[in-house]
Amino acid sequence: MGVCALALAPAAWLHLSTGDRMRTVADVPATDVAVVFGAGLRDGTPTAYLAHRLDTAAELYRTGKVKVVLVSGDNSTKDYDEPDAMSAYLVRHGVPRARVVDDYAGFDTWNSCTRAEKIFGVRRAVLVTQGFHVPRALALCRAAGIEAYGVPASDPHDVTWYYGEAREVLAADKASLDAMLRPAPTFLGPKDHGVARALASSSATSGSG
Repeated sequence: MGVCALALAPAAWLHLSTGDRMRTVADVPATDVAVVFGAGLRDGTPTAYLAHRLDTAAELYRTGKVKVVLVSGDNSTKDYDEPDAMSAYLVRHGVPRARVVDDYAGFDTWNSCTRAEKIFGVRRAVLVTQGFHVPRALALCRAAGIEAYGVPASDPHDVTWYYGEAREVLAADKASLDAMLRPAPTFLGPKDHGVARALASSSATSGSG
C-alpha cells in the first residue's frame, strides 16, 4: 500500500495543485494567448483528439476569449509537421492565419511550456488539451513562469481517453521532476516575436474597427 501511495503521489499533487485553474470556454477569463498542445497526426492531418483541441481553441477565438493561438507540436523531421497541420486546421475553422503562431519544437509538455515563456514571451495563457492532460500542462506551465487556466476539450470517454488517463499517472513522475529541476528545453533557439506581432496586429484591427 505504501508503494502504491508513493507511486500515485505525483498525480495527486498535480490534481490538487491545479484544480482551481480548470475552466470552460464560457467561464475562462479573457486572455491574450491560447496554447494548444500537439496530439499526433494521421496521414498528415490532426488526429481526432488533436482536432477536438483545435475546435476548442477556435471557439475561444470566436467568442473573444483569446486573441492569438500558439500551436505547439513536433516537427522533428521534414515529413512530420504538427504545427503546420494544426494552423491549417484552425484557418479552415475560421481563425485568421495572422492570429496563429507556430512552435515547431514542442516535443513534449515541458518543452511547449518553457518555449512559450522563453522563446515567445508568453506570461499568461489559456491551455487547451484533453481533461486528463490539463493538470500536468498547468503545473508545468506554472513552473515555466506562465500564469494559466486550463480549458479541456470535450471528448468521449472511449478507449483512447482511458489510455490517456492511465498514461498520466506515469507521466506525472516526469512532470514532477521537470517542475522541480526545470531543465532546458530540447531546442531553445532565438527569440520569436510572432506572438507579439500577432497581438499588435489584433489590436490594430480592433482599433480600426
